[in-house]
Amino acid sequence: MTEVVVDVRELRKTFQVTEREEGLAATLRSFVRRHRKDVNAVAGITFRIDAGEVVGFLGPNGAGKTTTLKMLSGLLHPSAGEASVLGYVPWRRENAYLQRMTLLMGNRTQLVWDIPAADSLRVLQEIYRIPEAEFQGTVKELTELLELEELVHKPVRNLSLGERMKVEFAAGLIHSPRVAFLDEPTIGLDVSMQVRIRRFVAEYNRRTGATILLTSHYMDDVVALCKRVIVIHRGRLLYDGPLADLAERMAPYKVITATLHDGAAASTDLDAYGTVVSREEGRVTLRVDRQVAPERTARLVNDLRERLADISVEDPPIEEVIDRVFTSEQTTVSA
Repeated sequence: MTEVVVDVRELRKTFQVTEREEGLAATLRSFVRRHRKDVNAVAGITFRIDAGEVVGFLGPNGAGKTTTLKMLSGLLHPSAGEASVLGYVPWRRENAYLQRMTLLMGNRTQLVWDIPAADSLRVLQEIYRIPEAEFQGTVKELTELLELEELVHKPVRNLSLGERMKVEFAAGLIHSPRVAFLDEPTIGLDVSMQVRIRRFVAEYNRRTGATILLTSHYMDDVVALCKRVIVIHRGRLLYDGPLADLAERMAPYKVITATLHDGAAASTDLDAYGTVVSREEGRVTLRVDRQVAPERTARLVNDLRERLADISVEDPPIEEVIDRVFTSEQTTVSA
């Protein structure tokens, strides 16, 4: 039987915010009477994550992703609902729980700025009371996976953003947590470093079996790492299911890209095959209903076989699929 590691039930978080009108008079009135309103950052979401899963947690800015991760890591108390991670209630912040989970945020640091990362790792060894043999083994593994040999002995302030993020991963995983909450781990990194971090997360999950919940605005992160995604918007659950099914359910079309030998795609009438999305010299992109895509593709190949240099049929970009989820009138799409 599969072990449920993260179990969230109707979790809610409401913040009180102060509002006032512009102007001096409104400012003076606010000293006497403040107008407050409730804002639902998380509005009753329910999901479960099994041991070893890598799940993408998606949503626009303000959707409630980081608030949810902070509740699951014990930094915030919920307003209502229940959650358990590894059998613990996160906001009780029991030592046994804190030693088995980690929260890594791409724009925050837990390293001491003016000393080498190796010294910070030693501090964390004492905090987590990691035996020396286990500590050395973990450092060796993380150094190998993250290519840290030349980085850990430099003061953190001398590291580039990408180098610092790699060392941050080592610091966050030094105690070998069973659950990792990753909040925008590749934010601000160049493309090459993003690829390295993705490769590391995938390999770490494979080697350790750690359960990972990942937020990211870079859809390449999600596509590379996650078979399952949870989508929230305005604090509410919109979708929970396979990444592949998301495109099929919320974007019921395929994208056909045809390249012609003679470079005449810009002047060729292809409206009969589908909706023309873009035209460039030699290339045209069509949007075609998913159900008729095979037939339209075959007809296109047959009709243009002497002029056709290349043709591809793909699902729409996942960014476009997610955008359709956010703009859909549906509030919940069951998996």
